[in-house]
Amino acid sequence: RDGEGGVTGWEERGPEWRGFSTGGAKVLFRFGFCDALRLCVTEAAIDAMSLAALESTRRDSLYVSTGGGWAPVTDAAIRLLAAREGLLLVAATDNNAQGNTYAVRLEAVAREASCGFERLRPHEEDWNSELKARVKNRGKREKRK
Repeated sequence: RDGEGGVTGWEERGPEWRGFSTGGAKVLFRFGFCDALRLCVTEAAIDAMSLAALESTRRDSLYVSTGGGWAPVTDAAIRLLAAREGLLLVAATDNNAQGNTYAVRLEAVAREASCGFERLRPHEEDWNSELKARVKNRGKREKRK
């Protein structure tokens, strides 16, 4: 969705395939509260939703995804959100080299916008894997009771 709430495209993902809607334009996948002052940026929509689930969808947070790309409109949308007074920009990117690259880029945006910055990493490679691991471990603990 764009800043006005219009659908611009969608990310598609399966066990052996990932893609983005034909003819769509990547801006930002957004989930959460539009007026939030904590902006959690992930690389994939599934990771934004997984992080939200892990955090019980915090009222102070807007979870967004770049859809794996960093187009000029994506950059502009993040910068517009980062310009809000009192905002904390959270690089909630993957726990790998690409995630680190995204985090560095997001930290530069935060510096330029004079907003707060935080790096949040999953223990697993990404937030969806983290959510799955925690659910699996919770199930094992419950079976032992």
